[in-house]
Amino acid sequence: MKNELLVKDVMWKDVDIVDRNLSVQDALDTMQYKKTKMLIVDKAHENDEYGVVLIADIAAKVIAKNKSLERVNVYEIMNKPAISVHSTMYIRYCARLLTRMNISRCPVIDEGKLVGVVSLTSIVFRNNELRMEK
Repeated sequence: MKNELLVKDVMWKDVDIVDRNLSVQDALDTMQYKKTKMLIVDKAHENDEYGVVLIADIAAKVIAKNKSLERVNVYEIMNKPAISVHSTMYIRYCARLLTRMNISRCPVIDEGKLVGVVSLTSIVFRNNELRMEK
């Protein structure tokens, strides 16, 4: 399909990457400052995978278990490997994957490198904008 949108058309490139040894408190501070619900956890080495920390992870794995935000590190609660997509994937397939996996956003990885983040919100709104322009 010639005019079909790709992930690279709707993703955002301003990505928040944190070190795996960061405390959950510092990660939460970063999330509040950046106004985001997800942080990407950097690879430990070239052949490693990216991880993801969500607000829900902090709530379920730290606060609900009455652990200290300052004493728990991001690597202890991150989801790794992160479910990711390629920038050249059609958004319809990306939307199917995200909804099937019950996640609202994920990293965009090309050739092992992080190039952005895509969300259901960006897919739906950008798709709607383009349909209205026609």
